[in-house]
Amino acid sequence: MIETVRNLLSDLTTHVFSVGFVYSPVYLVATVVIAFIIWRARGGRTGFIRYLLPKELYRHPSTMLDIKITLFNFLIMATGVFSVLYVAPVITFWALNALGGLGSTQTPIETGLMRGLAVALIIFLTQDFCRFLNHYLHHKHPALWPFHAVHHSAEVLTPITYMRAHPVYYVIQRLMMSVLIGLIQALVLFLLVGQIEFWVIYSSTLAFSAYIFFGGHLRHSHIRLSYGRVLEHILISPAQHQIHHSSDRAHFDKNFGVVFAIWDWMFGTLHIPDGKEELVYGISDAAGRRIAQPYPTLRAALLKPFSESATAWRGNDPYAKTADATDDPAT
Repeated sequence: MIETVRNLLSDLTTHVFSVGFVYSPVYLVATVVIAFIIWRARGGRTGFIRYLLPKELYRHPSTMLDIKITLFNFLIMATGVFSVLYVAPVITFWALNALGGLGSTQTPIETGLMRGLAVALIIFLTQDFCRFLNHYLHHKHPALWPFHAVHHSAEVLTPITYMRAHPVYYVIQRLMMSVLIGLIQALVLFLLVGQIEFWVIYSSTLAFSAYIFFGGHLRHSHIRLSYGRVLEHILISPAQHQIHHSSDRAHFDKNFGVVFAIWDWMFGTLHIPDGKEELVYGISDAAGRRIAQPYPTLRAALLKPFSESATAWRGNDPYAKTADATDDPAT
């Protein structure tokens, strides 16, 4: 019994400190260090702890709901359901068969450093585009929007808001990533006549970890960090994502990107602020009028989107999201 408990604690510790755990102490410490640098650079007019953890945000009812939804999502992740849905290797195998890439008599080309890094970049770009596309579709399709509205209903932003998402949102993202990444991997294998080694796949994972390490958690926070106009055409800054959460009509459907801003630039949804803007978070209708918190409890956050989605499928959008779709759809 003692050995079992010891093994469980060891597994838990390994998971918590791994790059795959979004709230790993490694990321949190890095976030605190970056916040400290910003605090000092801006004069440190209040105590650092007060600046980092304002009570009005972390005791807000919205944050309490963030915690409940996050714990629920971690519970689902622990079952392995999301991992099972990721079937990119199966898609790759099927696509290679269709392309005639299996059973080839050609000797696979050695991956090599430069070729491996190029493949890692292609896979990372594909992953990031999948996140962008999933995000974009959840905003644009009235029947998908309720599942993402749970995230946007946050009235204050803290790093915990990162996991304030309906499980359906993650399911669709996983399936989309399975298809696109599976197909891209098959094309890479077929065209390069090589093999995708483990370090290549792991490199894309490390790249996403680097994004979280270097201020990723500030995206959902009260701490504004801008990269400047030039870099914000390439990378989405925390300030740009905070604008994405704004209930202001001028910010509707802007900055869908996770890591790269190039997708928003391509799709015409990029918004680069000229300076600090006063932001109010939450959901508003197509006219920019704030909507009262639609998901005040965990039960409402998990169940209400299903009925709202069904209503939207019947042509009655509960948030009138498409009421002005050609000009300024609501976020």
